Amino acid sequence: MPQTSHTVVVVTALAVEYDAVRAHLGAGAEELVHKDGTRVECGRLPGTEWTLALAELGEGAVNASALTAQVLGWLRPEAVLLVGVAGALKADVALGDVVVGTKVYAVQGGKLTPEGFRARPEVWHGSNRLVQAARSALRGLADVRGHLKPIACGDVVLTDDRSAFAEFIGRHYDDANAIEMEGAGAVHAAHVSGQVDALVIRGISDRADAHKSAADAGGSQRRAAAQAAAVAVAVLRKHRPREASGRAGGAEGARYGGDHLDFRGGVFHGPVVGKRVDRER
Repeated sequence: MPQTSHTVVVVTALAVEYDAVRAHLGAGAEELVHKDGTRVECGRLPGTEWTLALAELGEGAVNASALTAQVLGWLRPEAVLLVGVAGALKADVALGDVVVGTKVYAVQGGKLTPEGFRARPEVWHGSNRLVQAARSALRGLADVRGHLKPIACGDVVLTDDRSAFAEFIGRHYDDANAIEMEGAGAVHAAHVSGQVDALVIRGISDRADAHKSAADAGGSQRRAAAQAAAVAVAVLRKHRPREASGRAGGAEGARYGGDHLDFRGGVFHGPVVGKRVDRER
């Protein structure tokens, strides 16, 4: 696969999430294997400029962080999306809705004191370029109810909405609309990798309460994963590679204005050494 800025990585934790995204890849996708064994399936995303590299990494934020960093260093993509399912934390977020993470909280950091637990939250903001693409994409998806809201991430499967942990989330992360297990790891990997846009997209499969198992058994994960995958693909149809995103017309080369050379739209990235020579007219 060419190492170009036209590559985007989509990471998932579960097979049902992987399959939902894989359904959107065109024919001819190929499997690539990293020297340490991590596998991605790569193919052209129809109707876009993107080569999509899809990975199923398993559960948990630590796992997501380590393997996402490995994949980013290997493929050098321009963007990474974490796509999958989550539990709802708000009454107005229904099963089958999709939450696009404007922020992702790592919720378990803090300090235990004699006065109680003091939260020390970490937070990563979704890439503005991808969040704006998501806003535009959601306006065109009649069959998807989307929310651009914060997401909480912790290494806990929450199945009790009255538990001490649920109360803790509500007290310290009141604006979080969904809870999941991998988002903070993936976006942290993107953050430390450099200029990589990152976004978490989660379909709601349960209400993070005692009815989670019943909802899963009824097919809610499959439906939620399909909705999240549809939103991810719609986002990528709106999103553009950096070299093309700012162009209003055709390509521009170097331009001269006074003592300033402007290489916007060009492909030159080296130092410039020159001398201005005024000529008679």
